[in-house]
Amino acid sequence: QVQLVESGGGLVQPGGSLRLSCAASGFTFSMYYMRWYRQAPGKERESVATITSTGGITAYADSVKGRFTISRDNAKNTVYLQMNSLRPDDTAIYYCNAFKYPRKYENDYWGQGTQVTVSS
Repeated sequence: QVQLVESGGGLVQPGGSLRLSCAASGFTFSMYYMRWYRQAPGKERESVATITSTGGITAYADSVKGRFTISRDNAKNTVYLQMNSLRPDDTAIYYCNAFKYPRKYENDYWGQGTQVTVSS
């Protein structure tokens, strides 16, 4: 049973911080790249942050650079997204995604999604 279980979403004020977690099980976590996506109503899905299997390389969308940090703990089979200086346009459902490189989308694993709402 492959599972990606997310936690940490919720309602925060603009300028606030939130830390998302995604706990993986049922596959060899340390062999997978991990990615956070987000999607707001009426908007396209956006890749927010990516981290390689060992955590050696990270990449971010321009919209979150300098504010978000992706990290992973392979001993705990968990990937994190630290979100600081949150803005209302960060409001979206955030999804945890796992994939192998070179990527075949049909083999991706997905979390259930967690709602992040940034509002005063």
